[in-house]
Amino acid sequence: MDSADLRDVLAALPGGVVVVAAPFEGSFRGLTATSLTAVSLDPPLVLVSLDSLAVTTDAVRTAERFSISLLERRQEFLAERFAGRAPMVAGDWHEVPHRLSPGGLPYVEGGVAWFECELEQAHEAGDHVIAIGAVVHAERAAGEPLVHWDRAFWRLAH
Repeated sequence: MDSADLRDVLAALPGGVVVVAAPFEGSFRGLTATSLTAVSLDPPLVLVSLDSLAVTTDAVRTAERFSISLLERRQEFLAERFAGRAPMVAGDWHEVPHRLSPGGLPYVEGGVAWFECELEQAHEAGDHVIAIGAVVHAERAAGEPLVHWDRAFWRLAH
């Protein structure tokens, strides 16, 4: 199947927008993803698909730990920044409102939820790496998640 055709079909699949971050050379790197999913509750595992060419993916593999921030609907600009479609995020994250997890990983302040993970497995899968993380800490906050569907950002309506 042609990758452009597949991309068109996959655009029909909505996904929560997350920022995945990991320590890198004394700083942090992060990227936007829409592939977060639960794998297991016991043990607590999540999966996220990472661009194999991204520096953040190398950082996750090297550090063997990472954080995931589920963005709130008003954080679209941060999603664009971590996707590389707006001004790049500095490695020290000084321009990004954030806090550090108990293990010292950054998570986006104001997000709907965040996870601190230890890398359990990493699998090459075409042009991505499937990262399975053992969740060592997670928290949920109030707010509506930012959702990506049909190549645009949306909010939930109920």
